[in-house]
Amino acid sequence: MKEQIIEGSGNVFADLGRPDAEERAYKADLIMVLENIIKRQGLTQVEAAKRCGTDQGTLSKVLRGRVGFVSTDRLIRWLGCLGGSVRITVDEMPGMGVAPVSVHFCTA
Repeated sequence: MKEQIIEGSGNVFADLGRPDAEERAYKADLIMVLENIIKRQGLTQVEAAKRCGTDQGTLSKVLRGRVGFVSTDRLIRWLGCLGGSVRITVDEMPGMGVAPVSVHFCTA
């Protein structure tokens, strides 16, 4: 049997046909940043959850990719609780249709 290779769009959620693909993709990016900050600070999930004002079980589900389990606002708040500085920049891009959302992680 010959293998067929299909090139992805860059958004696995869109490739799976999810109607909320863009939101899920940027939430996944925010979760990866959250996980990176937790690791860089050497925190356990219990310690990180306490700083974020949540429980370890909820944090664990989110870190395992349950993007529908948490709002964007909550992710941004958690990043702030762990010392992350979150900036939102809006660039007007006329004629582009629905512009994608991107997340950039910068270390000091």
